[in-house]
Amino acid sequence: MRATRGRLAAGAALLGTLPLALLGCGIGEEDPATKPGRAPAEEATTKSRERVQAYLDAMTAKDVAAGRSQLCAALQESFDAAATGPNGDFADHFTVPKAEITDIRPGPRGQEVSTSISVTAGSRTITRPLLFTVTRDGADWCIAAEAPGGNTPAPAATA
Repeated sequence: MRATRGRLAAGAALLGTLPLALLGCGIGEEDPATKPGRAPAEEATTKSRERVQAYLDAMTAKDVAAGRSQLCAALQESFDAAATGPNGDFADHFTVPKAEITDIRPGPRGQEVSTSISVTAGSRTITRPLLFTVTRDGADWCIAAEAPGGNTPAPAATA
């Protein structure tokens, strides 16, 4: 019996100090804004909006270099090959009279920025949604992906 009580006491002491040890290892609660590599939600939204707006402005102005500078390094080579091609964002045969950001929200790979882009080719104008993913790359923010579509509207609150 005496050995069992000793083991129980040692086990209870170990369990009592475990939360303190976990806090020392960083597993406990911590302000995410103070952790390196993490940004507050406000900064993520602001930086994502800035990057995508700069890209949209570059599309409108047909400024390929300005558009390229908004992209993460991993996308720049494929951008160079396709940007001014027949289906590229900076193709010569169309203009972008209107481009606007419609929604920004967190996503699984970064901030997802939905846009609505009007494209005119000849006398025909169409409006299409594009979804940009913006992520933090080191100390800077950049566009990591572009895809057709956008975020679905948030569910409406019911009364």
